[in-house]
Amino acid sequence: MSMTEFQWPWEYTFPPFFTLQPHEETRQQQLKVWTDLFLKYLRHTNRFSLSIGDQNSPLFHNESLKRRLSPELVLAILGELERTGHANPLDKKRQEWQVYWFTLEEYGNMVYDWVQETGQTNTICTLYEIASGENTSHLDFHGVDEVVLLSALRLLEEKGRCELIEMDGSHGVKFF
Repeated sequence: MSMTEFQWPWEYTFPPFFTLQPHEETRQQQLKVWTDLFLKYLRHTNRFSLSIGDQNSPLFHNESLKRRLSPELVLAILGELERTGHANPLDKKRQEWQVYWFTLEEYGNMVYDWVQETGQTNTICTLYEIASGENTSHLDFHGVDEVVLLSALRLLEEKGRCELIEMDGSHGVKFF
């Protein structure tokens, strides 16, 4: 990701945007804008996790407006991301979250397409090669957190498209 300045949507400067809207239709639209914003911001900052306690993050707090997302609204946004396959809580209290720029299935499909296009079926790749290798630097999944990649590969394994192999505490994967 380039380190250009993040472009906030116009809604970010609109004070009511920071308050959970009571009207169902308005709230759905609000959550759609917020979920898009969360995904774009996390991708821009190359992050795959969020903590609800991170109240000083620009994502939760517009300093110039002096407006802050309530934990309730943050949970509603993350719940919507979870519903669409873009997030999972990491703890029972739902305070720490893993957030995916793409769904795990999309990541798995992108990796599998790359494996087939580059003729790497029946070979073993390391997670590092897939996530950070120079052969993937031009692809959307390049730079993916290895924990996220592992979750996506587990879905492929369930479908019989690969086998995960543990080697000296790290993971490799053989694609079929």
